[in-house]
Amino acid sequence: MPQLNPTPWFSILVLSWLVFLIIIPSKVLNHTLTNEPAPQNTEKPKSEPWNWPWY
Repeated sequence: MPQLNPTPWFSILVLSWLVFLIIIPSKVLNHTLTNEPAPQNTEKPKSEPWNWPWY
């Protein structure tokens, strides 16, 4: 039964995992965002109380 012979399949498995773990993450992390997030103002805006007349 040739399915039980692990010789070619094990090398393909190891090679594919090396590609997924080494080559692809470095290529993905080299991309930069086109719209860099702007820093937000940490100061809270001053809110006015609502003066609602109660009838």
